[in-house]
Amino acid sequence: MLRLTKKADYGLMALKFLAEHPDATSLSARDIAEAYHIPPQLLAKILQRLAKVGILQSHAGMSGGYSLLKNPREISAFEVIHAIDGPLFITSCGPSASACDLTASCTIKEPLARVNDSISGLLRSISIADLAEPAADAAVRTRRNADLVTIQL
Repeated sequence: MLRLTKKADYGLMALKFLAEHPDATSLSARDIAEAYHIPPQLLAKILQRLAKVGILQSHAGMSGGYSLLKNPREISAFEVIHAIDGPLFITSCGPSASACDLTASCTIKEPLARVNDSISGLLRSISIADLAEPAADAAVRTRRNADLVTIQL
């Protein structure tokens, strides 16, 4: 089963929280961790990683914390997941798996690559602003996105 790591979940939740509080100049890792019951030290590491890749801005000092560097509509779920977990592959035979002994006889690499591309495309179409929308709007968006993803094997 394809699953996001807890780190990716927490990263998306943190960015959603920041998007839901646009008037705050900076929110601390502790504020976000308390809101979602996330281990504070783990969340701090995730937020530092997101700041390092340019998704968040880190504010030092007594009232320090984090803020989004871009508009939430310009940050995709894919970008966040990739920043935290690295490349997304549903199988171990990704683009760099040239050392596979079964390459000559493999019949599933290309169809699975299309599945992987479809999942990546869907994640690219979901923005942090989408995650922060009210539930009714999210349900409509989910149906729209489901219509966009067609996986052909």
